[in-house]
Amino acid sequence: MKYAKLTVAALMAMTLSACFSLPAGPPGPQGATGDTGAKGSTGYTGATGGTGATGSTGATGYTGATGGTGATGYTGATGDTGATGSTGARGSTGARGTTTGDTVVIVPAR
Repeated sequence: MKYAKLTVAALMAMTLSACFSLPAGPPGPQGATGDTGAKGSTGYTGATGGTGATGSTGATGYTGATGGTGATGYTGATGDTGATGSTGARGSTGARGTTTGDTVVIVPAR
């Protein structure tokens, strides 16, 4: 029975030790940051599509026939020009006067 008392005492001590807790210790150092993975490559850009075909131009319509030009009307006859009248006789000019050789002097007023 000696062992039974020791076993009971050990179990009691273990049970009571579970009720007590001690404060946590200081935190440990932070772990290193892992490497960033490689950047993926850019995908291929597709080729540009072709230009579609141009449509046909429609046929030109018929232009109607040109009408005929009418006949030219008759222009009446031109009348005669009247006779030209005669010019009357020419009159005489009259006698011609003579000039004298006198000199005329103009004196301004004072």
